[in-house]
Amino acid sequence: MDHNLQYWKREGQSFFQRLFHWVDILDPSSLLASDGEIKNSRSLLESKEQTSKDELKVKEAWKLSLSSIHPDTGSVLPLVFRPPAFLPLAAPLVIATLLPHKGVKPALFWQILFQSYSAGFNYVNRNATSCKNERIPLKQVLLLVGSVSYATCAGVLPELAMNRYGLNSPAMQLLFRRIVPVPLFASLSALSVLVVRGEEFENGIEVMDSTGNVVGVSQTAGMKAVKETAMSRAALIGCTAAVPNVLVSFLQRTSFIKRSPLVLAPFRHITTALVLGLMIPISFSLFPQSGKVMKEDLEAHIQAATTEPELYYHRGL
Repeated sequence: MDHNLQYWKREGQSFFQRLFHWVDILDPSSLLASDGEIKNSRSLLESKEQTSKDELKVKEAWKLSLSSIHPDTGSVLPLVFRPPAFLPLAAPLVIATLLPHKGVKPALFWQILFQSYSAGFNYVNRNATSCKNERIPLKQVLLLVGSVSYATCAGVLPELAMNRYGLNSPAMQLLFRRIVPVPLFASLSALSVLVVRGEEFENGIEVMDSTGNVVGVSQTAGMKAVKETAMSRAALIGCTAAVPNVLVSFLQRTSFIKRSPLVLAPFRHITTALVLGLMIPISFSLFPQSGKVMKEDLEAHIQAATTEPELYYHRGL
């Protein structure tokens, strides 16, 4: 079992444990570390000569390893797809995507950027135990392109409907710009995870015993890992879209906004960024990184290969 998964198995079985660790791991300052520093942190964790004097160094090494190294491949993650980079890069894309656009073209542009980044993040941080080749297979490329294309087209439907049919009444504005985008964007975010990581429930992922030995490859565990990640992503984007709308609706009724309506737009943008920043560690913590599954829920060949009642898998992010 990889060192990162061992850490999550030991330290991340309760929600609040995971939340505490994610708040620390998502520190953007770790993005400044070079590949050499990241590899040195990995070497320190693998060293058996650690002393009490190294406690602070070990803590920093764990932080750097968990934020920068893929648990399955042991390779350094691309800078833009590391967990600490998610907020700085996704925040402007989410804010721009949720804007009340004046036409289909700007809505389409921001949807393409956001859905492309989301698909890339989902793929890079997947469970990679079923992928034996370093090169991306053609089927996976098609899934990535298809996921981005479908999510982009579906994401602009509210704007397209308003422009095509002239739905400019206050009721239609409320429906298509505040109500419909919440379940729509949440569903598209979950769908992106399901499509991009489809190989995990098609080919299966490795499951391990309590000592980290691989017992077998399970499609059931792959489906569980992908479903949990899809649910967490839907919660992240759904809450980020919903909460600012609710707050803005209340704020619009106040006399202050009636006197200064120009304050409303920056308030919406700031609130969206804050909610996204709060929801990222919460959504990442909803399910364990080192997932647990009962042996009797898995395939027959895996049940026959071990006597342990519980097995573990890497959920991905």
